[in-house]
Amino acid sequence: MADFSSRPGPGEFRSLPRRAPRPERPEFRERPDFRDRPEEGDHFSRPPRPRSGPPEHSGQTEPRTERRPVGPPAGTTWPTPWVQLKYFSNQPTLYPAMIGGASSDAKPGDFVAVFDKEGRRFGSGLWNPRARVPLRVLHHGEEQVGEEFFEAQLTRALDLRQNLLGLDGSTDAYRVIHSDGDGLSGLVVDRFGDTLSVEVHSLGMFQRLGKLLPLIHQRLGTTRQVIAVDDFIARVEGIRFASANDVRMVKIREHGVRYEVNFASGHKTGFFCDQRENRRRLAALVKGKRVLDCCSYTGGFALAAKVLGGAEEVTAVDLDEKAIEQGKRNANLNQARIEWVHCDAFSFARQMQRNGTKWPVVILDPPKFLLSREEELEGRRKYEDLNGMGMNVLEPGGLLVTCSCSGLIDMEGFEQLVTRAAYRLGKRLQFLDRTGAGADHPVMANCLESRYLKVIWARVW
Repeated sequence: MADFSSRPGPGEFRSLPRRAPRPERPEFRERPDFRDRPEEGDHFSRPPRPRSGPPEHSGQTEPRTERRPVGPPAGTTWPTPWVQLKYFSNQPTLYPAMIGGASSDAKPGDFVAVFDKEGRRFGSGLWNPRARVPLRVLHHGEEQVGEEFFEAQLTRALDLRQNLLGLDGSTDAYRVIHSDGDGLSGLVVDRFGDTLSVEVHSLGMFQRLGKLLPLIHQRLGTTRQVIAVDDFIARVEGIRFASANDVRMVKIREHGVRYEVNFASGHKTGFFCDQRENRRRLAALVKGKRVLDCCSYTGGFALAAKVLGGAEEVTAVDLDEKAIEQGKRNANLNQARIEWVHCDAFSFARQMQRNGTKWPVVILDPPKFLLSREEELEGRRKYEDLNGMGMNVLEPGGLLVTCSCSGLIDMEGFEQLVTRAAYRLGKRLQFLDRTGAGADHPVMANCLESRYLKVIWARVW
């Protein structure tokens, strides 16, 4: 038995042994870890906390270290225009708090030499002081590069799609330039048949379209282009752009399935090429089965299941009326019969649950529920609820294919949301695989957060 005789009696107090002194906190590190990439508006430039007492050395006061002035050290010169960093980061996109200064001749859109705070050559990038992302570092290294860098990066990107991946043999719709993933931050280009669909997020990239796009056309054999610049981005970047796109739609093929891409009403660049390999994989699993495609958009998964996979019956649900109409035209292109339902996916799933209707295969590919950290809790709740409702209309042992395109949720976080939805319903969940975007959406090692698409393949009982 435990000995309680040493406990103090009523009214007695016994002093506790003194704790060992807490070790002194390490000094503030001026170089943050590159993984702590801030969202736009966040800053790294917090001042160090002042120490509570005088410095522990005898006699004299410790002199304050002055910050090194911006610019080249005495007796040296830097190639202009230049930008100097205040903090170290391997990220391609650097925010205002991380910039120390720039040369007086550095103009918006310039390709500038980048130096670290010690004055060493760090790389080269696109500069725009008025933007929320004023510096986009395209090249890391001490060697000096110029405008020829853009053509070299473009050639490298095209070689990946045409030579290594051989995409032209299976489709005429794929991503040609994937922004940071191809070392061309601020530029996204998709190929759709004979047309290039271009999204621009950077003034520097916009200024170079006149040189880059003809090179892409020449290499791919495309002849037309559609350029899109978001209104907000145009304002903050200072891009003056009047859309004069005369290409309304184009027909494409993907693994034998035909689609019509509508640039006037389509989302993003018009069609989601990132799901291409996942659509083909689904087709191999649905032969003779009934399939429910929730948030179907224009029918990418639905048509792959029916035309390529030989599904017995496919139901496609989406709230966007224009997307449903486009999906019907896509089905007509392939002479495929699909049941189209214009309805909110949440409401449809609840009604089917009440009706007792279930499917052996359910696909959940919703739009981005989590747009910013301020709405993170709400976005995560929506993902969990949608997956729960998808499981409720899935036959025991059925296949669930669930997707998220929210970059603020990583694969492990998304997997936890799906798991929580299953546990909340008392269901068993068996993960089969985790996939993402195709190889034409590459990810650079210094920008892992651009791996935005997450697809989980699972069985549920």
